Amino acid sequence: MASSIPFSPTFLVAFLLALISLLASPEFAIAAAGSVTRHYKFDIKLKNVTRLCTTKSIVTVNGKFPGPRIIAREGDRVLVNVVNHVPNNMTIHWHGIRQLQNGWADGPSYITQCPIQTNQSYVYNFTIIGQRGTLFWHAHISWLRATVYGPLIILPKRHAPYPFPKPHKEVPIIFGEWWNVDTEAVISQALQTGNGPNVSNAYTINGLPGPLYNCSKKDTFSLKVKPGKTYLLRLINAAVNDELFFSIANHSLTVVEADAVYVKPFTTNILFITPGQTTNVLLKAKPQYPNATFLMLARPYFTGRGTFDNSTVAGILEYKEHSNSSSSTSLKSPLFRPILPQINATSFVANFTSKFRSLASSKFPANVPRTVEKRFFFTVGLGTNPCPKNQTCQGPTNTTKFAASINNNSFALPSVALLQSHFFAQSNSVYTTDFPTIPPKPFNYTGTPPNNTNVSNGTKVVVLKFNTSVELVLQGTSILGAESHPLHLHGFNFFVVGQGFGNFDPNKDPPKFNLVDPVERNTYGVPARGWAAIRFLADNPGVWLMHCHFDVHLSWGLRMAWVVQDGKLPNQKLPPPPSDLPKC
Repeated sequence: MASSIPFSPTFLVAFLLALISLLASPEFAIAAAGSVTRHYKFDIKLKNVTRLCTTKSIVTVNGKFPGPRIIAREGDRVLVNVVNHVPNNMTIHWHGIRQLQNGWADGPSYITQCPIQTNQSYVYNFTIIGQRGTLFWHAHISWLRATVYGPLIILPKRHAPYPFPKPHKEVPIIFGEWWNVDTEAVISQALQTGNGPNVSNAYTINGLPGPLYNCSKKDTFSLKVKPGKTYLLRLINAAVNDELFFSIANHSLTVVEADAVYVKPFTTNILFITPGQTTNVLLKAKPQYPNATFLMLARPYFTGRGTFDNSTVAGILEYKEHSNSSSSTSLKSPLFRPILPQINATSFVANFTSKFRSLASSKFPANVPRTVEKRFFFTVGLGTNPCPKNQTCQGPTNTTKFAASINNNSFALPSVALLQSHFFAQSNSVYTTDFPTIPPKPFNYTGTPPNNTNVSNGTKVVVLKFNTSVELVLQGTSILGAESHPLHLHGFNFFVVGQGFGNFDPNKDPPKFNLVDPVERNTYGVPARGWAAIRFLADNPGVWLMHCHFDVHLSWGLRMAWVVQDGKLPNQKLPPPPSDLPKC
């Protein structure tokens, strides 16, 4: 006789709740959609690379510069086994991946994980949920992302078409920088002296400086196209410290996606892209074969003070005359060169960025929070730290070092990871929860700066309850020079609901916010001498870094962290860390 199982009302309710949670979970939906698991191996190794007639040993992934492509579909699970064979510690950040309930795979050193030490490994395990387009991956420790970076391409689900004409071919174009010297020595020296770091020797397109630099004609990126065909260019700014203008002579570009989110298409001859941003554009080749060469150029946008690399990287757009044409790069006459904006063309940047709008369709809605539960006002900019005793510094004065801060707090990295400290409730000696939510001492942010430019230093965070709707105004300052700051938020996309020049006016500016189709991004440039307002929903439990994507400002402390608490349901909680999470 079969034994019966007593189904009490309490057991039945618990069972049904667990079943509902399972059916509602992203993992169940992904499994039901027939997605796949994609395996990659990243061997971190040294490689001798020559650029500008200078050979040096650089840190690479699998000996490639830039590193290999990660290709997956929306809904896929991605496992990347990172094995560290170099003397440097290493972490990898999957820039723009939301990492829902999965902060352990986010990658910033001492925020979500301790670094992968020499001869150690870690498997980054994440699932791509509700995202498609172009992102990228890069090292997230010190300045190692100068050479450790590569494209992360997310294709739509099978049988899910693009919301624009299907291109003939897709081409990643990733902008970077090249130093003839070791970048770890560059930032180490800068932090010791308190001065700004030495600038790069060249910009690169797919690792190549191009013909405008000495000894670089052979190191030129060439894009070969067929007449009349349409190409999807996946543009990525992986430069360490510079925002860039980009243009292709005698060709227009149609912007269709930004930071792996579709946007309302618009056409432009010149593109602006900050470090950390990605932009997909459609390039329509000319209908007939032209006997000419078209240069593609990129050079920096710069509004601050001090030295910077004002050189120009060039690539070549070539038309394939016939299928058996030579693959070697040729310079046919005439040679067309695009005209780029002035190096400090702030008005162009503001006009260009204002053109981005969410697609805001029934299939791709713009779910901007309409009501706000928590409002924050953060100043972002430069400042100083006092020079150590018995030392002469080379910062703004010989008694100060350069620093950077948010709300006058320059973030100090802990020696253990914040996420582990939060998860195991061991935060007392690691971080405090008193990050200032408004400037401690208000001043005329874009006017005459205060006499005292010193900043405070500490490891402080803001704590948010799960599902809190947040509005954050990011206010640039003019202390030690007004610069734009590309702010990147880990773990979330956000909506840019407003921006402007001067000081934010809490009475006059909010009524002008765009709550209909604001652009959705993970990285956005706070304008020089201006402000940007963003909104996001804190629906991802964990510890999430927000920082300037200029690595010099990041090294100076322009970063902070949000701690998002668990929700009540099982699929609203951060799971325990994986067994191979690196130890400090």
